Amino acid sequence: MIKTKIIATIGPACSASDMIRAMIDNGVDVFRLNFSHGTLDDHDAFLEALNAARAAHTHTTAVIGDLCGPKIRTADIRPQGYVLKIDDEITITADAAGEHTPTHFGTNYPKFIDDIVVGHRVFIDDGAIALRVIEKHDDRIVCRVLAGGALYSRKGINLPDTEISSPSITERDWECVRWAVERKLEFLALSFVRTADEIHQLKDYLAAAGSDIKVIAKIEKPQAIDQIEAIVRASDVILVARGDLGVEMDLAEVPLIQKRITRLCRRFGTPVIVATQMLQSMIDAPVPTRAEVSDVANAIMDFTDSVMLSGETAIGKYPIEAAKAIRRIARVTEAWLDSANDIRPKIETADGLATTAAIARTVAHLVDDIAPQLVAAWSETGATARLLSKVRIDVPIAAFSSSDRVCKQMCLHYGVVPRRAPVPESFDAFTDAVDHMALERHWVRGGDRIVLVAGSPLSHSGNAIIVHNVPGP
Repeated sequence: MIKTKIIATIGPACSASDMIRAMIDNGVDVFRLNFSHGTLDDHDAFLEALNAARAAHTHTTAVIGDLCGPKIRTADIRPQGYVLKIDDEITITADAAGEHTPTHFGTNYPKFIDDIVVGHRVFIDDGAIALRVIEKHDDRIVCRVLAGGALYSRKGINLPDTEISSPSITERDWECVRWAVERKLEFLALSFVRTADEIHQLKDYLAAAGSDIKVIAKIEKPQAIDQIEAIVRASDVILVARGDLGVEMDLAEVPLIQKRITRLCRRFGTPVIVATQMLQSMIDAPVPTRAEVSDVANAIMDFTDSVMLSGETAIGKYPIEAAKAIRRIARVTEAWLDSANDIRPKIETADGLATTAAIARTVAHLVDDIAPQLVAAWSETGATARLLSKVRIDVPIAAFSSSDRVCKQMCLHYGVVPRRAPVPESFDAFTDAVDHMALERHWVRGGDRIVLVAGSPLSHSGNAIIVHNVPGP
């Protein structure tokens, strides 16, 4: 197995159950439904195929619903592929209805004209096309092309100089949230987060709805970087969305922001995902570029928990090969990391988990000293598994819980293999269950060492750490 978790975006290229099963076979742990594309009926069909594949597979997987947020897009433009040239002048409105041409088109954002100012830049398709506003009128703006390119329908628009007045959670998002709650998704990703209050707003809604969906904060805006510590503390998971970050900010700063966020998440014990263009060339090619291999390896060395594939699996020609490529890169990189003498910082967590965080670091040092084959933990709520994951133990962590829901939500944790099981009657019964599982999966042989970690309800005297030798044949 590899410890790095793989997230794959569901789309036309991989929506059939047999393809989904093949992706699980090749290491995919979490599937992403991108609400920016398709209808909720489309996502119902994706989810039906996904659940059929998950039910037929022993590997635990989870589902993320990715909310659109106030994503501004071009209207339907005809003809598509028209090439804008430098110094061309084009007109943009806030109305997506009607007919649109490449030089006079609308957007899906009603406040587009209100928010923007003369002199501001407008980037289309992740910055492939760059414009500058030269005139502003009540119902339109006029822009001059700074960098030209082919223009297509429904391409994303970024306004790096403009303060967007729209809330992070749109009416469309609330519709998707209700859909996700009804279908019991494991995670919801909130796009274009700017403050921790936006995370709390979504969490409060989910709590009132009786839902335990975990909230992922997507870091895409400069305002989020200014508030990053508060956002990390408020969120269940952080996603470094390098695509929009690279358009909204100086592209050269993105690698440094990635390192800053992944280190902060390690410090606070928060799972983190690195996303966007991980293996972009594999949308059309069966092998990644050398630069992409280095990028994925560096994300793992930055202590990311998961890497996310977007177009590579949703619309790419080689979704299975992309998952295999991540596995190969992760296997080699993790072997190097496991051999390194890494200093494990203290995890700053809530007072109620301070003891568990200290135990996690103790287990990591114990693993360094005695080199067991496996760490096994009873983690009923998932908190122990999360903190063991964040101290980067060099061996797999088998995390047991009686909750199917908790097991699925542990799928994002680096190095954690979730296992659902009834609550054992005793610590000895837990030990027997661990031995059986580890021998069955050929992770250990008789005489190998396992470190067992358990608190309530298995250890009545508090948290217990036991070094156990697997019985021989």
